[in-house]
Amino acid sequence: MTPDKILVLLGGAGTIAFIVWFFWLAKKEGVKAGLTPSGYQEAMILVKGGYTPDVIRVEAGTPVRLKFRREETSSCSEMVVFPDFQKSAQLPSGEVVVMELLPKTKGTYAFQCQMGMLHGKLIAE
Repeated sequence: MTPDKILVLLGGAGTIAFIVWFFWLAKKEGVKAGLTPSGYQEAMILVKGGYTPDVIRVEAGTPVRLKFRREETSSCSEMVVFPDFQKSAQLPSGEVVVMELLPKTKGTYAFQCQMGMLHGKLIAE
């Protein structure tokens, strides 16, 4: 094998390794929900090709208020589902939809669109 082919092969393998790490292996710290005077932990989540932020950190045992604002018309993102809380909500485009949850114990609670293509996590600490 010639040196230029080896260099191309190593460069390609390095690029593939970086892509795998960036999209699947890198740990996301997430956003800490803010505490309101009414005692709720609140976070605003933009829905546009995914959830931003897609990892929200909260304190276990304190009520959580998540505000979803959908900025697209894709049918996949028209609903958010929290299987662990047995809750879901329709997300009309351009409107803010509030979901209230109470993570009683520490843990990671997944949320997703109704098709399972968009994913997020609520981490109770």
